[in-house]
Amino acid sequence: MRIYLICLCFTVFSASAASAANIITFYRDGALLQQEAVAAKGIITIPLAAGLLEHTLTVVPAPGTTILGVESDKTWPGSGGDKELDTLAERRRQLEDRLQALDTREKIFTSAAKAQSGKAPRKSKANPDPMLAIRQGTDFAIAQLEAVYTARRKTTQEIHNIDARIAAAGKRNRPGGGTVRITVKPPRGRVTLRYATAEQGWQPQYNLYLAGNGTATLQLSARISGSGHGLQTRVSPESLAESAGTESFPAQSGSALLASYRVPITEEHYTGGIYNRFSGVITNSSPHYLPPGESGLYRGGTYLGKFRFEGLSSGRSRVVSLGM
Repeated sequence: MRIYLICLCFTVFSASAASAANIITFYRDGALLQQEAVAAKGIITIPLAAGLLEHTLTVVPAPGTTILGVESDKTWPGSGGDKELDTLAERRRQLEDRLQALDTREKIFTSAAKAQSGKAPRKSKANPDPMLAIRQGTDFAIAQLEAVYTARRKTTQEIHNIDARIAAAGKRNRPGGGTVRITVKPPRGRVTLRYATAEQGWQPQYNLYLAGNGTATLQLSARISGSGHGLQTRVSPESLAESAGTESFPAQSGSALLASYRVPITEEHYTGGIYNRFSGVITNSSPHYLPPGESGLYRGGTYLGKFRFEGLSSGRSRVVSLGM
């Protein structure tokens, strides 16, 4: 009986260890899959997920296994659908870079507007009407801020459109990820496959908890929207390019808590009653970029509603509002 229990435990442990190697991690701009496979008579044939990104496939032999050859069918990776996904994924990364650049421009022109409005008028021969010069400088800075806000709104909308196109392209291409055939020795050799796809597997969600003392807690969660392919699902707030050495989090029940930040919030204005209205200036005091997403708002533990969080770079500030 004892020997049976030991064997049973070993079998369960071995199965768990094997399944632990089968993981999909959803990043901000794609997914990274890791799958373990065992050969039958020296051959491993395994389908690949749709939207596979070119030059990302890696096959790692287990100790004692030698890879003799790797072949892929004609549908991978050169299909038109995969090229379209590559292009869309790159465009999305460029738009995220643009959002961060716009945050920097906003900070510059906000500082410029404050500096102009705070100047003391000093009349001189070279500047006979100092108030006019101050107004012109302030108007210029405000005009630049308006251009930044317009560009951010258009960029955010384009990201939403890109996400919709990526989802549609992924559906059209399934199961067009192709198939890979791996020849190994010995006959029961084992390998681990790793590759990336363009699948957008999660959407950012936030909860903002107002403390009433000039600070707030901002929780970032991931709502899983991608397919787990029967693998363990994890989530990372970083991009695929930043995947090396970054932390990922297990996703359970379709969501995962990624981070909780204590952030400063100033200029708070709250009106209760039938209609909840709130506005405040939040500063991203974390070292990370916070992507756009829907956010719940809580005050004293009471839920007040939802607002659109437009995303925020590290060290930047932005007005958030509900019902205003």
